[in-house]
Amino acid sequence: MPVISERGKNAIPSPIRFLTPYAAAAEARGVKVHYMNIGQPDINTPAEAMDRVRNTDMRILKYTPSAGIDSYREKLVNYYNRFEIEVTKEDILVTTGASEAISLVLNSCLDTGDEVIVPEPFYANYLGYAHATGVKIKPIPTFIENSFALPDIANFEPLISSRTKAIFLCNPNNPTGGIYGQADLEALGRLVKKHDLYLIVDEVYREFCYDEEFYSVLRLTSLEKHTVVIDSISKRFSACGARIGSIVSQNKDLIKACLTFAQLRLSAPGFGQLLGEATLDLPPIYLEGIRDEYDLRRRTLINRLKKISGVLCYLPKGAFYAFVRLPVPDTGKFCQWMLESFQYNNETVMLAPGAGFYATKGRGLDEVRIAYILNTGDIEKAMDCLEAGLKRFADV
Repeated sequence: MPVISERGKNAIPSPIRFLTPYAAAAEARGVKVHYMNIGQPDINTPAEAMDRVRNTDMRILKYTPSAGIDSYREKLVNYYNRFEIEVTKEDILVTTGASEAISLVLNSCLDTGDEVIVPEPFYANYLGYAHATGVKIKPIPTFIENSFALPDIANFEPLISSRTKAIFLCNPNNPTGGIYGQADLEALGRLVKKHDLYLIVDEVYREFCYDEEFYSVLRLTSLEKHTVVIDSISKRFSACGARIGSIVSQNKDLIKACLTFAQLRLSAPGFGQLLGEATLDLPPIYLEGIRDEYDLRRRTLINRLKKISGVLCYLPKGAFYAFVRLPVPDTGKFCQWMLESFQYNNETVMLAPGAGFYATKGRGLDEVRIAYILNTGDIEKAMDCLEAGLKRFADV
């Protein structure tokens, strides 16, 4: 019998989705599951965008250009201009979601065995893509006690070696909800220029900043060759299934390399790009309303968490996640137990165990990521389940 590759054997499973079979089993028993483990918004995809796809007069669904449909890229230029980002459509490569963008960027910026520095906790799939591309993540720790603030820049310097090629951030951060402001990014900019590194920033959640203005890494002057942004329409327009993202950089060689890899998959989804283009015709007030709704959910969640005995939390500034410490030794076991063995008023809640968001073994065992992507009524019910579950689990 043929054997699985070592890469396949050692592939890193998603900590966000591994509990899905237990949730399905709970639902089969008739238990309602509140899904707060994954960043799948419950807000409707804009009707105008859906109608644009439905009403498209298209006789053949053809391949699109590997870099993306020109009209969509041109509209993206105008979108980025709203954030004082000066780019042309030649600086933009349309991808199959932010997931493909991560893969293309890592393959284009780093070789097998090279290192990328990432503040942890970080978006769990970074680990999977680093493994698949043969790249090593060097984590720099952040801590819940100070809301996972970016460490002092001096802490980055000792991690830089001859194999270090990039620093990778998510801003606003998934999973912590932290925001890295202009001063943080400028300090990192000086560091990457000094050591001739890439500064890769996942800006998927740029529209969800609640307490301060968003500042894009692409606004840093004299760093055009160093900076690259990963983006997606999935979250801001509740269009996760469209699978449309982008890579944005003024480094022409990098975009060229990414395009070479992109040509191997031929093109990003055609219908998804049509939907993405239609979302950019929506007035800015649309996203303002969505942001206000998430702000309400954010405050609802944190207010409830603060009332639960033994829980340590903080008010996240961006995205739609809170990273929370629970009074249990192993949240992986707790989250599984909540789905397998617990129900409150015939309901339970699904969370994402924290350890999967760390590269450092042993960290995050008592933490969870909670996505506040449910309406406030369901958030209240989910927190009722969590509070009751924690009390009962203490006796298990």
